[in-house]
Amino acid sequence: MTMRSPRRLVVLLAGLAMFGPFSIDTIFPAFPQMAAQFGADKVAMQQTISVYLVAYALMSIVHGPLSDAIGRRRVILGGLVVFTLASVGCALARDLGTLLGFRALQGLSAGVGLIVGRAVIRDVLQGEDAQRLMSHVSMIFGIAPAIAPVIGGWMLGAGRWPLIFWFLVAFGVLLLASVARWLPETHPPEMRLPLRARSLLRDYLAIGTNPRFQRLAVAGAMNFAGLFLYIASAPAFVMDLLGKGERDFAWLFIPTIGGMTLGAYLSGRLAGRWPPMRQVEAGFVCSGLAALANVAYNALAPDIALPWAVLPMSLAAFGVALVFPVLTLAILDMYPRQRGSASSLQAFFQLLLNAAVAGLLSPLLSHHGLHLALGMAGFVAAGWLYWRWEARVARRFPPPGPAPMIEPGEQL
Repeated sequence: MTMRSPRRLVVLLAGLAMFGPFSIDTIFPAFPQMAAQFGADKVAMQQTISVYLVAYALMSIVHGPLSDAIGRRRVILGGLVVFTLASVGCALARDLGTLLGFRALQGLSAGVGLIVGRAVIRDVLQGEDAQRLMSHVSMIFGIAPAIAPVIGGWMLGAGRWPLIFWFLVAFGVLLLASVARWLPETHPPEMRLPLRARSLLRDYLAIGTNPRFQRLAVAGAMNFAGLFLYIASAPAFVMDLLGKGERDFAWLFIPTIGGMTLGAYLSGRLAGRWPPMRQVEAGFVCSGLAALANVAYNALAPDIALPWAVLPMSLAAFGVALVFPVLTLAILDMYPRQRGSASSLQAFFQLLLNAAVAGLLSPLLSHHGLHLALGMAGFVAAGWLYWRWEARVARRFPPPGPAPMIEPGEQL
């Protein structure tokens, strides 16, 4: 399928991918105010992130197959409606339990932008063009975590924390109107697959037990988790460890997203010029150097301070942006007729890991800079080991072409 306005598609898909990060990061500056109103401690407030991510992960296994069955456009529009209504509920919440309930509803709907958007990219483009578009979307998408907490801080300057959720309502309405007007259906009826529970389970079992899918998904998820540990720990890192205020989250997020944006831009430029494996190797080298520098600084410095405490995150984000498009497209290319399912399963694993990082590891590690640095290094090392495993297997047994459509009883 050809697109008459590729730039509009880039902006639209990037906007769809942004409302998930906006839902996480805009509320960070409001944690102290919300905790005081609800009588909650830091661990309880952290659950506003982990509940959202768990719901996001659970629903992510449905978004992709649903779009394979009824089309991308309908799923995206439905998800945006639910997300907007859930944001209204969050804004009106008067106790922590109600807020957590609507945060879960936000999570159930927010995945349509990122998960179905990836399938849209692969629907309309192939090869180097798909990598370029994925990189451009990632570059614009990378702006979201940088500006979201800044917007949250501005909202707190104008009023109380519900204003942040009213901003998400307005953003949801804007996306809903834009998708309704400009996003065409990219998955035609003749390519659609019936949505049956048994078939869905069989597809997920076949994809999830494919060793190559496992290696690619784990390598990418672990590499990003090292960076996400700092994103999830942003309130403690910025306000407690660095001693900054609720409007100072840009100190962490702007260098981080600057690195991600530059990496995504370079990934698009390298498409067709560097072999994909070489680009992934370069990305892991950058992430590894960032992790080592971060550990060394936190181990040697008596007190962490700006700008040295955040510079390693910029290099780590640069590496993540080099790795992500290549690994994601490799997974989608394995299942050309089930891209939605493949995208969903990849996102499901990533989100479960992110939920564990936000709900379990972040509260344990965010009290000390060195503990955070060691956690990040552990994730990057795990991702690199899985990538080396995949590279070694690929040299011995080059990956086959796209997997055929999975039929009942068929094994991969």
